[in-house]
Amino acid sequence: MNITFYGAARTVTGSKHVLSFGKGKHVLLDCGLFQGHGQDSDEWNRHFGFDPASIDYLILSHAHIDHSGLIPRLVKDGFKGPIYCTAATLDLCMIMLEDSAHIQESDVKYLNKRRVAQGKEPLKPLYSVDDAKFCMKQFVPVQYNTEVEIDPELKLEFTDAGHILGSAVVNIQVYEDHYWHKIAFTGDLGRLNPKIIRSPQAFPQCDFLIAESTYGDRLHKQDQESIEDLLRVVEDTCVKKAGKLIIPAFSVGRTQEIVYALDTLENQGRLPHMKVYVDSPLSTNATDIIRNHPECFNESVVAYMRNDADPFGFNKLTYIREAEQSKKLNSLHEPCIIISASGMAEAGRIKHHIANNIGNEDNTILIVGHCEEGSLGARLARGDEEVKIFGEKHAVKASVQVMESFSAHGDYEEMLHVLSCQRADKVKKVFVVHGEYPTQQAYQSKLEAAGFKHVVIPDKGETFEL
Repeated sequence: MNITFYGAARTVTGSKHVLSFGKGKHVLLDCGLFQGHGQDSDEWNRHFGFDPASIDYLILSHAHIDHSGLIPRLVKDGFKGPIYCTAATLDLCMIMLEDSAHIQESDVKYLNKRRVAQGKEPLKPLYSVDDAKFCMKQFVPVQYNTEVEIDPELKLEFTDAGHILGSAVVNIQVYEDHYWHKIAFTGDLGRLNPKIIRSPQAFPQCDFLIAESTYGDRLHKQDQESIEDLLRVVEDTCVKKAGKLIIPAFSVGRTQEIVYALDTLENQGRLPHMKVYVDSPLSTNATDIIRNHPECFNESVVAYMRNDADPFGFNKLTYIREAEQSKKLNSLHEPCIIISASGMAEAGRIKHHIANNIGNEDNTILIVGHCEEGSLGARLARGDEEVKIFGEKHAVKASVQVMESFSAHGDYEEMLHVLSCQRADKVKKVFVVHGEYPTQQAYQSKLEAAGFKHVVIPDKGETFEL
């Protein structure tokens, strides 16, 4: 039995790990899109490093595109097996994968205008909307805390990871050499006290652990500090400077948390009078799905809803689906808040909003979570004075603020708390994935200090025998 790491290896995107066992059986853990690596991302997304037709089963930890976004391509290139995930993940993937295809088609169309004018060969999207719809036929929903026998040599159980709606720690058992080997893959671990969904739960003891490390070297602020920081940025930008506040945010999880914080401020009578726009068809549709899964909400949100039935809606807030409505925001000359996907500012309408507002010093671009090195969000966060958007250079005159405490990823103390459900001396090896390499090295030390004896940081394409 061995495992090969094809993505999220010394980086935070493109989550893809292949477990091989028995007589040529292969299980793929996640099938995520690489983001933020420029031309390398396109190359890696078009070539998996393995034959999709060789994969027997795909097990999906959650719906975020860096974990699910290459599933249509995988199916298009020959994968015919079942895709196991939670019911909420299935619901979200139905809209997220189709939206990903729309964005790719739209962005490629926009870029090809310039390429054709330059005499270059036009690009093709990774997959089409039809491909995204077709792959959904292979999804199989599995309930939390329910052991499922996939085949005589493979068992699966999902436990709640507390990251986004439907996110799960993947617990699998592989029968080989007359023994059941237990492997746990954390996917992405959430906060101990998430703003909307339930906290991560303990998961069964494992022999081998694949652990994310996005914030393995830092701590988050407390929730109330996050709300106060958000209010401070709103007042400084929209009241004091009468500018626009542009917030790149992932459509699932981050957008709803920001809206919930603004809803809270509105109910407290502290949100300044201005329009708030969620400009993303996906964010709008995802919010509807989240509304339909109140069983996943934590107790504080349930209590909040006794006084406010809709924590994701208030009078000043408008959800935008249509492209024409989105374009009108560019000519809006009044203070407002625009929340739009994607969170790394790598695709979708947010790139247009940043391009149209980055040259005005009265405006603010607020980065509210981790951005992959090389992404537009990361270049803005590190203070680049000039950035390229759709191939054109833009001077960064708008203020850029960073507020990572809205992240849906746990910090290192929170992740270690979740992992404390494991007897460290019984874990034979820990593989640290989904993090920048320096961050992973810091987290590796913290895991070793917590008693985990064999902690390794795999590189892309590296194989280990289990």
